[in-house]
Amino acid sequence: MLSAGGELHTLGAAALAEGIRNGAFSAEAAVRSCLDRIAQVDERVQAWTFLDSGLALEQARAADRRRASGAPLGALHGVPVGIKDIIDTADMPTENGTVLHAGRRPVKDAAVVARLRAAGAIIMGKTVTTELATYSPGKTRNPHNPEHTPGGSSSGSAAAVAAGMVPLAVGTQTNGSVIRPAAFCGVVGFKPSYGLINRDGVLRQSPALDQIGVFARTPEDAALIAETLCDAAALPRWLEGGATVPSRLPRVAFVKTSIWNRMAFDAREALAGLSARLGSAVIELEMPEAAVGVWDWQRTVMEAEIAANYDAEWQRGRDRLSQSLRSQIERGRAISAVDYQHALERIAAVNAAFEPLYANCDVIMTPAVPGTAPRGLDSTGDPAFCTLWTFCGMPSLTLPLLRGTNGLPLGVQLVAPRYCDAQLLRAARWLCDVVR
Repeated sequence: MLSAGGELHTLGAAALAEGIRNGAFSAEAAVRSCLDRIAQVDERVQAWTFLDSGLALEQARAADRRRASGAPLGALHGVPVGIKDIIDTADMPTENGTVLHAGRRPVKDAAVVARLRAAGAIIMGKTVTTELATYSPGKTRNPHNPEHTPGGSSSGSAAAVAAGMVPLAVGTQTNGSVIRPAAFCGVVGFKPSYGLINRDGVLRQSPALDQIGVFARTPEDAALIAETLCDAAALPRWLEGGATVPSRLPRVAFVKTSIWNRMAFDAREALAGLSARLGSAVIELEMPEAAVGVWDWQRTVMEAEIAANYDAEWQRGRDRLSQSLRSQIERGRAISAVDYQHALERIAAVNAAFEPLYANCDVIMTPAVPGTAPRGLDSTGDPAFCTLWTFCGMPSLTLPLLRGTNGLPLGVQLVAPRYCDAQLLRAARWLCDVVR
């Protein structure tokens, strides 16, 4: 265990919480280390849209006073966390990545922020989001190479964890906005099953698809914060005792999906090498035919709901929206009620179509992204390899296990049936153990 000092930012969330709880170092020391790290690297990465060091230290000192008083401590006591800037915070602005909401100050915390505070977490600041959590990029750069995108829309959250500024961060996903930036930035991204985390106080984009996810450095840390955020008893505990690893070898199915042709050659080779290394633990299965239309259905649902939920922005400031978002809203306004309802009904149907496949496996292994983070900052990359699983609301997780030929991270995505989140996390722990 590290003593109090400048390197505490290198510790994961569980190690930080344990050290603070045991008195090895203070919450203030942990926060100061993260602030020092931010000062060192954020000029290059630009992960934060709001950061008040005084407010962060004030929270840390209060956490240390609580510990000294002998009061009960939460699971994340003293642990710094970054919050995507579409999630309301009562003591910080929430501007949703748009000039139309500049200076917006919520009057209360979002449900997830309230849960984090109750668990003792230190809310470090607000991380950069793309414009209204859609496709127009923010200012954040990829920590591995600033000439490459960090992904989106939770770009700042992924980059902040990847650059060692905080051990944990919270984001959201409506298409690929947790898994994609986590894969590009080389961290663990975990999106629990649809509905397990309360979305009150979070920007309403597409309620049928909006889901909250987390960023961490290990599956264990991702589980730790997810357990804090999920509704009571929704995510079975898996960190204690023998439950830290699966009781049997997970059954893994490699599923390419119907968009395999979008994969970069080096990414295909890397995944093939991983499958070969896992040997008989992996079988290859085909995606159900009933899921082939998902990419169109997801777009229909998302754009129709974006048009409805961003109507106020459209009416009062469409000229200040990006062309990308204006186009989405225009397409959404043209979608018929019949087409929208038909697409919405496919969510349950596609989940049902996967039931026979899951009878033969515990988790699906599939690409997280088509390749490494693209060069350039005018795009956040292709979310297509996340679309199917987000549409279905299945829990998904990406692990930074591979590299492209350019040296940048390549994510490996694992997916499980809805509400089998603990099963997914155990399989992730097993895969990390095998590969590393």
